[in-house]
Amino acid sequence: MSKIRKLLSGNEAIALGAYHAGIRVAAAYPGTPSTEILENLAKFKDVYAEWSTNEKVAMEVGLGASYAGVRTLVSMKHVGLNVAADPFLAAATTGIHGGLVVISADDPGIHSSQGEQDNRHFAKLARVPMVEPSDSQEAYDFIYDSFQLSERFDTPVLFRITTRVAHSNSVVELDEDRVRSGREKRFRHNIEKYVMLPGHARIRVPHMHQRMAELAEYAETTHLNQVIDGDMAVGIVTSGVSYQYVREVFADAAILKLGLTYPLPAKMLRQFAGRVKKLFVIEELDPFLEENIKVLGIQIEGKQHVPRWGELNKAAVRQSSHKAGIATLIDSIEEAKPVEDLPGRPPLLCPGCPHAGAFFVLSTIGQRSKILDAKGRSEGESKLIITGDIGCYTLATYPPLRAMDTTACMGASIGQAIGIEKAGTSSKVVAVIGDSTFMHSGMTGLVDAVYNNAKITVVILDNGTTAMTGHQDHPGSGISAQGEATNKVVLEKIVSAAGVANLATVDAFDIKGVRSAIRTALDSGQLSVVIVRGKCAVINKLRKNRRQVDPQLCNNCDVCIAIGCPAIKKQDGKLAIDINTCMGDECGICQQICPKKAISPISREKVK
Repeated sequence: MSKIRKLLSGNEAIALGAYHAGIRVAAAYPGTPSTEILENLAKFKDVYAEWSTNEKVAMEVGLGASYAGVRTLVSMKHVGLNVAADPFLAAATTGIHGGLVVISADDPGIHSSQGEQDNRHFAKLARVPMVEPSDSQEAYDFIYDSFQLSERFDTPVLFRITTRVAHSNSVVELDEDRVRSGREKRFRHNIEKYVMLPGHARIRVPHMHQRMAELAEYAETTHLNQVIDGDMAVGIVTSGVSYQYVREVFADAAILKLGLTYPLPAKMLRQFAGRVKKLFVIEELDPFLEENIKVLGIQIEGKQHVPRWGELNKAAVRQSSHKAGIATLIDSIEEAKPVEDLPGRPPLLCPGCPHAGAFFVLSTIGQRSKILDAKGRSEGESKLIITGDIGCYTLATYPPLRAMDTTACMGASIGQAIGIEKAGTSSKVVAVIGDSTFMHSGMTGLVDAVYNNAKITVVILDNGTTAMTGHQDHPGSGISAQGEATNKVVLEKIVSAAGVANLATVDAFDIKGVRSAIRTALDSGQLSVVIVRGKCAVINKLRKNRRQVDPQLCNNCDVCIAIGCPAIKKQDGKLAIDINTCMGDECGICQQICPKKAISPISREKVK
């Protein structure tokens, strides 16, 4: 049978490779750069795919499915593994039945995250094998190998990718004839293996150490690790996408390319080191390989020359090689330079965003534009302290709104607000959180606020979707990952059931209503929740009765500019509204707040 070739991103290749490996269950929480993995798996109707409430739940769903004997994939971005760490480490202790692969999509360079971390350390912490592909072909092939590895050694496998591998496209040769096999598809009662009472856990720990010893032997002969012969003046150890940069810069170098990056192949490394005059490691982020190689007693250089943060590229590898004194192997191709003098585009909420009105209200109530400097700092406390959360609404941090004071991790806004209030601040404290994030990890914070009588206001911005990562559904949308209608979780019922007495729901595009609800909540002096509900502008395709500015009435007071709507701009010192991006009747906030009534619907004949 002839081979089929497709151009696939790394995420698409992982999904297809997992399907061809015979998975039956997939669970994830959306997060860039991992989101497309489950989106692609959800297309296969013979696979159960779900957007879990959060990464911890996804990991638990995956572990349960594995116990039941089916091959299972769990995927998340790097910070998601922090959330899933408890069941992930439990899975490493109990072992598995059906193959279990956990995807960690790391984000070097912080393209779409709140922080940068190197999740390779989780493999060492959990004592599980870790596999790292360097392109889409390896993403497809290695995911199959990882399921085989999982079942052979009774272990979850950590499959680490990075943003560049996840989103880069390359040609993949598919093998649709792979046997979609796996373990016996039934739950086998084994209390000592699956119930981690202290006595049972003490039995499992020696098994984990024995497993790692066996995996270390396996690492010596697996095709996942390979030596690429070349000039023996310098030997380079590398893995993942770093391998691609190494091949571009060092055309003739001897390379030890690691696909199984934990545990390391000690014998192979010693043999490789013995063949070259100088050993050098090139890896992104932490010196994970370097430190573990040095533990083996092998002399190697690396992070004293290679950047410890940010994403590597060809230029960075070339510069690092110059610093290391191995410049003789560097080619002379000049790097492409970015185009100069391009206009900047600051991050902003979308035109017609349902969150803009609430943030405008919070900013004006707190008089933040008068208190905060250009960097969002002040010498004293403002009238409002606004704790923020993870979502596209975090963009309200930027001017002109300046309506967010903290952002740490998913669900942290409510807990942080409680802490600030309990610290005795003189300002009123507002926690702002999105609907998907509230479902993810905001509910526990709200329960804590009820239990500990926190006098804060919680604003839940409900746009009915997980907008930041591409409009994935969540429990509040009532639609499953595979597009089927399911039970809808109602925010009001959750808030009321938690014990919140002061609850209001308001239309996101009714500025008077939003202002009244938030002021009432703040003035109550008690725990209050305001749900601000409005459809995401990207999903909302309507554009009826778009707005215009009457230059005869406008006095350039710039109140409408304070919304932060990209459709409102100044041209030659005069305010104007871009009819191509204005949401019209679906928003209308600018018209509501204009003190001179200078904004009105544009006449139909003027719209092309």
